[in-house]
Amino acid sequence: MVLTVPMFLPTTAKEIEILGWDRPDIILITGDSYVDSPYVGISLIGKVLQNAGFRTAIIAQPHMDSDRDIARLGEPRLFWGISGGCVDSLVANYTASGKKRKTDDYTPGGLNNRRPDRALIQYANLVKRFFKDTVPIVLGGIEASLRRICHYDFWSDSIRRSILFDAKADFLVYGMGEKAVVELAEALRNGDPVHTIRGLCTISKEKITGFTEIPSFEEVRSDRHKLTEMFHTFYGNNDPLTAKGLFQKQDSRYLVQNPPQPYLTTEELDAVHDLVYARALHPYYRQFGDVKALDTIQFSIPTHRGCYGECSFCAISVHQGRTVRWRSEKSILQEAIRISEMPEFKGTITDAGGPTGNMYGFECERKLKKGSCPDRRCLYPKICPNLKINHSPLIRLLKKLRGIKGVKRLFTASGIRYDLILSDKNNGRLYLKELVNFHVSGQLKIAPEHTEEPVLRLMGKPGSPSLLQFKKEFDALSKKSGKNQFLTYYLMAAHPGCTENHMRSLKRFTREKLKTTPRQVQIFTPTPSTYASLMYYTERNPLTGEKIFIEKSFRGREAQKNLVMQKEK
Repeated sequence: MVLTVPMFLPTTAKEIEILGWDRPDIILITGDSYVDSPYVGISLIGKVLQNAGFRTAIIAQPHMDSDRDIARLGEPRLFWGISGGCVDSLVANYTASGKKRKTDDYTPGGLNNRRPDRALIQYANLVKRFFKDTVPIVLGGIEASLRRICHYDFWSDSIRRSILFDAKADFLVYGMGEKAVVELAEALRNGDPVHTIRGLCTISKEKITGFTEIPSFEEVRSDRHKLTEMFHTFYGNNDPLTAKGLFQKQDSRYLVQNPPQPYLTTEELDAVHDLVYARALHPYYRQFGDVKALDTIQFSIPTHRGCYGECSFCAISVHQGRTVRWRSEKSILQEAIRISEMPEFKGTITDAGGPTGNMYGFECERKLKKGSCPDRRCLYPKICPNLKINHSPLIRLLKKLRGIKGVKRLFTASGIRYDLILSDKNNGRLYLKELVNFHVSGQLKIAPEHTEEPVLRLMGKPGSPSLLQFKKEFDALSKKSGKNQFLTYYLMAAHPGCTENHMRSLKRFTREKLKTTPRQVQIFTPTPSTYASLMYYTERNPLTGEKIFIEKSFRGREAQKNLVMQKEK
């Protein structure tokens, strides 16, 4: 196979031979196909390790019934790195109603037949089946990050141990992982101690002096109040500036979570994204079909990380963090130029954004110096005055991106926070005008999630008055520009605290106020390490202790969704 150097990491024995390696230092295993993109965690980590001097290879979606994939590159010198993929494998494989998903956007051909349930456990077992007494197994990615402590598992309706224990792995890298995985690789190469590396979870036979002990697996499994106590402590120790190390007894041993790594600086983020990415499916996997995810990410640009929205159902806070970090204009513009020079590029950058599209370029100065506040959120119940909202850096960036030769269109596909736009008295309306005139592909997606105050309060989302004000201003600007554009509303059914009456009220609101019948309604899925999942399991508001209604039957959850989506007779 002839490769376009230096685009792809090797994934076949022939590529290893061409590179002149005797074997890789590190083999990364993923539940996705190998798409070489800065949006794909395993690719980004692989490129970071390669840039640090490690011979890094990838095996994507290995067959589980033989050693034909897992053994094709031999045994790595330092460690196996295992990720379930860009999405938790159970979320990828099942709907919120427990039905098996037929399609998978990260599998060639689109058929959902290559990603096993609980992929981290299955892949770790696969390695150990064919490589006895092998080098360390390291878990990473979002599936590992969100399951690193005892957690409620929706699919088994039970409290499970840390996935580090269930997979019988050696180490777990949590969060975004670039610094931790390089430090771990260097320590293993040099024979140095690894147990003080930040951003790493390990297993110990003893308690750790100076770390905070959280309720044990047995305690949280038998006592829901203990689970709530544990989660508060866990959630409150995710900021690199303030977090303490944690340990938790699980059977006869202890899970140890070191404090998180410092967030990447702008310069460090630039360095990660300035590495060369093919933005394509590796040729070995391309023979099996196209990967649909490429339609979204191939010509998109990640501009920032993190989110201070802290929606109760969202896992970003404990994976990417509550502090927003952004790349420099120079780095982003250089990436756009590289994209514009690709033969396949037709002139459209499909997105330039992050978890929330309009959080680029500003943060709370207090948070940057002292860490996230332990007793308040940045945006709820109202926007904190210490957060000096300023859309001007984003406006400037978008104008420069539009001016790049070959870029005909630049869309904003990342969800935006309309309450931030309305609160920015100096530049919010100017940013909205830029969106309307240049960056909307017919529709702009926003995520109010609900309209009823009791549900919004549990979600941590802004109220409906700001939604209506934003719609009014968006519609007026669209009309003035002569463009037939509209808003797409992402809504949620069966969130903790939500009843059928709430959904009827939402239906009435969307019909009378938004003048639409919603088409983007998802059923709440309890995912590990979120406050909403804690609510779902305990049936209580974790902040007040009050009992709340939880719709747990699949039929009832489907009924809530159907109440909103069915057309009027």
